[in-house]
Amino acid sequence: MAYHRHSGPGSYTVGTMSERFDCHYCRGPLHGKKYVQKEGRHCCVKCFEKFCANTCVECKKPIGADSKELHFKNRYWHDTCFCCFKCHTSLVNEPFMLKEFNKVWCNKCTTLAGAPTCKGCQQPIVSGDQNVEYKKAVWHKDCFICSECKQVIGTASFFPKGDEIFCTNCHETKFAKNCAKCNKAITSGGVSYQDQPYHTECFVCATCTKKLGGQRFTAVEDQFYCVDCYKSFVAKKCGGCKNPITGFGRGTNVVSHEGQSWHDYCFNCKKCSIPLANKPFVYHNEQVYCPTCAKRL
Repeated sequence: MAYHRHSGPGSYTVGTMSERFDCHYCRGPLHGKKYVQKEGRHCCVKCFEKFCANTCVECKKPIGADSKELHFKNRYWHDTCFCCFKCHTSLVNEPFMLKEFNKVWCNKCTTLAGAPTCKGCQQPIVSGDQNVEYKKAVWHKDCFICSECKQVIGTASFFPKGDEIFCTNCHETKFAKNCAKCNKAITSGGVSYQDQPYHTECFVCATCTKKLGGQRFTAVEDQFYCVDCYKSFVAKKCGGCKNPITGFGRGTNVVSHEGQSWHDYCFNCKKCSIPLANKPFVYHNEQVYCPTCAKRL
């Protein structure tokens, strides 16, 4: 912005004159004295400051005849008062902006005032600064540091915890759970079984190594099996239908006797086929009979 500047409001000294030459306000003679001409009127310096001088918008004092005055949009300043509101740098002969409350700002402070503030150092982040943004907060790149080791994270991976930020190593040491199988830290994802954490790649079928996360499986003596492998290699065979007893679906209920097992719906009398689950039965030559049929053997 441009402003107007002059060295006082037109003061000068006159010599001896034959006609009367008085101050417009106090009527004191002006011959041989310093006076000011204002709007076609002549006045002494004292009356000028009392009746005619503009008031500085900064210090609120009159701008006297001996002062250098600057004005912009009907506002006036002493040249010594024409400074940046923020950094107090003189703006005489410098570009400036008139902002709220009629305060003048230098270009640099105007730019900084509109810049976001770094959450780390609380200083403005200006154009050209490398920065990191997370959850509506912003940091200078070098201010984005680990809450634990205080090393710069910059644009590398990090883990938030409440209001704190941790680098990968510190988060693993401080918070990460260890896999129940390989005992290494679980940094992301993972599977939990019976309150024990596992890496997804560690929670697999003991036979075919198929990942079991989100799948049906069976645990046998700390080993995990998918349904197909359990049926083929681990499950006992039903003494009735000879199919695997998996514990899934219709075969959930199982009857066991003397080391042999049956689906509950297969536990029937060998002769009359009456269901014997939860009923008296006779076990003879590895076969099951109802009491009635057993008497006929």
